[in-house]
Amino acid sequence: MHTITANGLEFGYLAEGPPDGPLALCLHGFPDSAHTWRHLLPELAAAGYRAVAPFMRGYAPTSVPEDGAYQTGALGADANALHEALGGGPDAVLIGHDWGAAATYAALAQQPDRWRRAVTLALPPIPVVAAGFLSYEQLRRSFYIFVFQTPLAEMALNRAFVEGLWRDWSPGYDAAEDVRHVMDCLAAPANIAAVVGYYRAMLDPSRHVPAYEAAQAAADKADRAGQPPVLYLHGVDDGCLSVETAGGATGPLEHLPPGSRVELVEGAGHFLHLERPGRVNAHVLGWLT
Repeated sequence: MHTITANGLEFGYLAEGPPDGPLALCLHGFPDSAHTWRHLLPELAAAGYRAVAPFMRGYAPTSVPEDGAYQTGALGADANALHEALGGGPDAVLIGHDWGAAATYAALAQQPDRWRRAVTLALPPIPVVAAGFLSYEQLRRSFYIFVFQTPLAEMALNRAFVEGLWRDWSPGYDAAEDVRHVMDCLAAPANIAAVVGYYRAMLDPSRHVPAYEAAQAAADKADRAGQPPVLYLHGVDDGCLSVETAGGATGPLEHLPPGSRVELVEGAGHFLHLERPGRVNAHVLGWLT
């Protein structure tokens, strides 16, 4: 485990690969941890990358932000600040799953020159999700988002709740190891409140911190011209965000930068990089190289 200070926070992170290799920054989502990249990090390292997987803001051992900023503008600013702190160059690549994908889109929009290419998993650009989010089937899948808007959220977010999400989102996958890592990240009430804070900021713009106004404006813009191309991967059996709501094999392309690509992964759910690591790693390495 390593630590580094970026954007005013102390980030804990995992790393593999040569210190002088191109930076490959891997961002996890919810309910997850940096350990989610345990299959990809060594493959990136073998390809010559300095592969780094930080714990996202508020997820222990990374510190909880004093200003309570959890909007996507802040997440993108974290990624770009980590690029700076880690000595990344214009050959750096960015990989994000779930909330890490949201951070990736925001980082590319804010400072596209920092990144050569990107990969996002399990969360297409928000306009794609918005088009189908209000269907009954997707609202049923997204119940947890609405639970997290209530005063009951911090009490609800316990081990049994996390286990249930993994079971529903990636049916048939044994998530015992991953759940242990998640619960380590939620070790204190402040960490649980931070994780819930992502979802409250998602639906309540009044929770957006003014210091990130410009970063948020960049993250929200629809025009992706001038940004590096993105490979988008989605599991066909995703129990969190259905493949239909995610736009299938073509829907995301309209909202991704020119030159982007979409691949659907058969036999995989929401945590596709853990369920089908060989297939996902091949897609990622093929795209980056």
